[in-house]
Amino acid sequence: MTSRMGRCFDQQNRRRVMLAVAMVALIGAGSARAAPDDDRTRNEEFVARLFAGPVANKKTYACFVRQYDPDHLARHPLQKVNAMKLLVTAETEPEATAPSYSFRLGVRYRNKPGAFDSSGDYRHAEISADTNNEARLNCGVDCDGGGINIGLTKDTTATLIRLERIRIWRGNAPDEEASDALVAGADDKIFRLDRANLEQCRSLVTDRKELAAMRRK
Repeated sequence: MTSRMGRCFDQQNRRRVMLAVAMVALIGAGSARAAPDDDRTRNEEFVARLFAGPVANKKTYACFVRQYDPDHLARHPLQKVNAMKLLVTAETEPEATAPSYSFRLGVRYRNKPGAFDSSGDYRHAEISADTNNEARLNCGVDCDGGGINIGLTKDTTATLIRLERIRIWRGNAPDEEASDALVAGADDKIFRLDRANLEQCRSLVTDRKELAAMRRK
């Protein structure tokens, strides 16, 4: 059965071409369309707040988790999610001029057994009219898999995840039959997750080298 990566290969190539075309158009537009210095500063500050410090030369992680208690679930009877984890990663490749960013999301449902996960990447922090002048990260899943919007509480002790739809898979399974989607409902539009030790996000990582790197953090 075709792997998740194999199924998305053509879509990813098209996406890279589109991004390259967009970058050329932005460069050609000149400095008039560049983000103001204060916006860039706020973007950089947001990333530093998200990772609770400067992004390292290799990999930097931030982990956020939430196990919803019975009282919360009783007050939100339409919420489908019982628990959620978010691992965000910043990585600077050799000779790269800036870090690349990715995320992994773990989900457990209240009325569906098993662990589900999703992953993708995200652009730099952005400030738009609907963010109350605060930066957020817009994260996407390949193959038109939707995505999430990552914000922060003012004290940086928690993240606020907003979503409309995101594709998820059961237990890291690569096949299409194992895929599903978490779709926003009355009680599944915004999730607040608390900052946690990286140990609590280890279940989202399967690569042994990366697990070892996380233990050294």
